[in-house]
Amino acid sequence: MDLDLADDTALVTATASDLGFASARSMAREGANVTICGPDADRLADARDELDAVGAGDVLALDADLTDPDAISRLVSRTADEFGSLDHLVTDAGWPPRTTFLETDEQDWYRAYDLLVMSVVWTVEAAHSHLLAGANSSITCLTAHTVREVGDGLVLSNSVRRAVIGLVKTLAREFAPEIRANAVLPGRFETSGEGVPGGAVSGGGDAGVEVEADAGTDTDTDTDTDTEEDTTALDRDVPMERLGEPTELGDVVAFLASSRASFVTGAAVPVDGGLLRS
Repeated sequence: MDLDLADDTALVTATASDLGFASARSMAREGANVTICGPDADRLADARDELDAVGAGDVLALDADLTDPDAISRLVSRTADEFGSLDHLVTDAGWPPRTTFLETDEQDWYRAYDLLVMSVVWTVEAAHSHLLAGANSSITCLTAHTVREVGDGLVLSNSVRRAVIGLVKTLAREFAPEIRANAVLPGRFETSGEGVPGGAVSGGGDAGVEVEADAGTDTDTDTDTDTEEDTTALDRDVPMERLGEPTELGDVVAFLASSRASFVTGAAVPVDGGLLRS
């Protein structure tokens, strides 16, 4: 299916690796120009090179701190200046610390809110005028399946990420019909696990798309046997009986951005192999 994204421009935040990168790769594979960002220059350069190899569009890689509104404003401006437009925004961020309610202090809450919610607010604010000028503009926010079913020891993610769902549904109503807004709720994926609290076998890394880390696994091990056992524990209650492949998430993001999803807005779409029960 041709998603008709060729020559469109997409900004995908937190994209040096894992699920954020998979989203950018799916957009690039469809011919879109893509801006990616992340805190690690070496990983970002590797991501840029790989995206250059899979797509016909151009790739812009920029360092950006998603908790700094000025940095986000520069990121959006550079994208629009480089490509002449901004048609699709895909937002993501990192993980707040794994913690329980009683272990969490006030500053942890503020930092998590800036990371998970205000980063989206600032990016949408900076991008809105550019998106408004497009013919099929979209916003897609990657969150987590834990916005519906909480994970143990993830009080910050469980609580704060839910605000993004409310924001998406509000934007879908306020920005229609010019701009569509949707959320994606990833489940458990086979990724590097970098940045996931507790070092889960599968998780979002600096893509910020997580697997709930409540399976009782400790992946700080060196053996293939331990990794295989941890993976089995994580996917045991997934109806599809496996972890997801990052491309499977990225392709859903690309579809939601495309004109093929032109009547889809305000949705919160699980991509979790049937893990959610409601």
